[in-house]
Amino acid sequence: MNQQRWICITLTCLIFVAFTLAPSAQEQQEWIGDRDDGSRAVPVHNIPLIDEEGMELSPDDEFPVPFSVKQTCGKCHQYERITQGWHFSAAIESASPGRPGHPWIYVDRDTGTVLPLSFRDWQGAFTPQEAGLNDWDFVKRFGRHLPGGGVGEWNSLNEPDLVMRKLVSGPLEANCLACHNASPMHDQAEYANQVARENFRWASASTSGFAVVSGSAKDMDDSYDWLMPEPPNDPKLIEPGIQYRPNLFDPKKRVFFDIERRVPNERCYYCHTSVNLDATPHGSFSAEQDVHIAAGMLCVDCHRNGVDHDIVRGYPGESAMSNNPLADALTCEGCHIDHHDSSPTAGRFAAPIPEHKGLPPIHFEKLSCTACHSGPWPDEQAHRFKTSIAHGLGMHKINHDPDALPHIYAPVFAKGFDGKIAPHYALWPSYWSIEETLEESKIVSSAELKEKLGDLYKPLQKNMHNNWGSIDVELLKSVLEKVNQIPLQNDATHNFTSGRVYYTSMPTDDPYLWPMGHDVRPAAQSLGVRGCEDCHNSESNFFSGVLPVDRPYVEESYSEIQMIALMDLDATHTTLFNQSFTMRPLYKCLISVCAAILALIAIAYIARLLQHGMKAANTSIHDGSED
Repeated sequence: MNQQRWICITLTCLIFVAFTLAPSAQEQQEWIGDRDDGSRAVPVHNIPLIDEEGMELSPDDEFPVPFSVKQTCGKCHQYERITQGWHFSAAIESASPGRPGHPWIYVDRDTGTVLPLSFRDWQGAFTPQEAGLNDWDFVKRFGRHLPGGGVGEWNSLNEPDLVMRKLVSGPLEANCLACHNASPMHDQAEYANQVARENFRWASASTSGFAVVSGSAKDMDDSYDWLMPEPPNDPKLIEPGIQYRPNLFDPKKRVFFDIERRVPNERCYYCHTSVNLDATPHGSFSAEQDVHIAAGMLCVDCHRNGVDHDIVRGYPGESAMSNNPLADALTCEGCHIDHHDSSPTAGRFAAPIPEHKGLPPIHFEKLSCTACHSGPWPDEQAHRFKTSIAHGLGMHKINHDPDALPHIYAPVFAKGFDGKIAPHYALWPSYWSIEETLEESKIVSSAELKEKLGDLYKPLQKNMHNNWGSIDVELLKSVLEKVNQIPLQNDATHNFTSGRVYYTSMPTDDPYLWPMGHDVRPAAQSLGVRGCEDCHNSESNFFSGVLPVDRPYVEESYSEIQMIALMDLDATHTTLFNQSFTMRPLYKCLISVCAAILALIAIAYIARLLQHGMKAANTSIHDGSED
């Protein structure tokens, strides 16, 4: 009996150890959707919809709930691995920040605040926490253009007063359909509407074309149960709900997803559109296309990724910050320049190999490819731009005013991330701060500032409108004096004392810059195609064009800055060097004349030598005959 007992105990322990050491079901799963057999065909996605709890949905469910992209797509694809990719990894501390990119731009017109924000360690950008935004605030404000996942899944949101709100609104899961849904019914603008209503768990379903979402989780109290909803006490309020289109389900209650592996450009444009307001006064139809798009290429032809969604951004040196093996190959040089490897590398997608005849090599050391080939032609002043992320292009009921904040300028030619001069977008930060020590200060959030100002906030608010108004210096000074209870002896924006609140709009501040990679112009429209004088002349817009200093309060003596000041070049030397090109045609003529004169002199000298030689020969012959 004891022997049998010990056998049972031993078997139980072995089974326990086996289950403990065995890989989880998720690790054992085959991930059929991510096993590449080499076929370029896209599998048919006729699959059931699965909700957040892992249950299959039916169009005739008594209490329909939104399907979960994480559960529905995650049956075949590695959701956890995908959400480590570039679009989702901003808040992951271990993720490489890469070179600076388009920031999230926090704007509060009433307090004159403009802040470039990023979770990534980008020079000149502030973290959302510095601006007073927790993950919840950040998603509510910018979730309209978030792909979901990351901060939207509330993994680091621990504020007690928001715990219940997380349960009511749900997670903002990574929305695979935002990129891969090729259906013409896909409506990404509806995603922004649902985020504004705090319908985070309903957002992906609302864009799919399979269902219609109504109501608002924002209006529900903290005790609302989304699985067993009860009508709110106020009849004017509507709880979030969803209705599926029954005709889209087959007899097995599956739905056809029109999935496209090569993401259509239209899916990229929702978040990655920029509009030159000076070049498109009559609408986007008057804008020029990027030469690659005009040739029929897709964004993902260059910006590729594998299952890990580590998307190639396409800038030199990216391979040092990325695990993508194509990071070096999918740059300008990677496609257009032959690096003389064992096999030819240039010419991908029929890319022409540039000759750059007569171009001194120093240009390749000092300039990026985009300096000559990307963005608008340099003008006397940088153009005003709107972008999707900053201005909500493509959303319903956006502000169409060309002066709508924030104000973004481009092209701004400045020394970039890699030390080379390149065109950039530029944004001037503007904010209130408290100087805690002589070396450190912290931002005063707009909410904190309004609370601190109290009644003083009203006159400042009245001075603002859709565009920047003008913050009167005396008004600003009086507000700061009352807030700080310290008389200001000098300029309100320049006299700092420890512990004082001040408004930061100073000429010592630098603009936040991020590279302009598109739209690429054809070679016939590149800088230098008409000669060196395209850049090197006494009135060159490349060097002397200006970037306006665009903030609510700016000194009259500091209203603009020349491009050359952002290039880290000696202005005097560069100006004199450029002016020398004005006389270069004369120099060339003079050199040609001098060369011709020298040639004539050489010919005359050679002729005299030949003549002297012939005379000497004749004399020798004559002397020989007399002998």
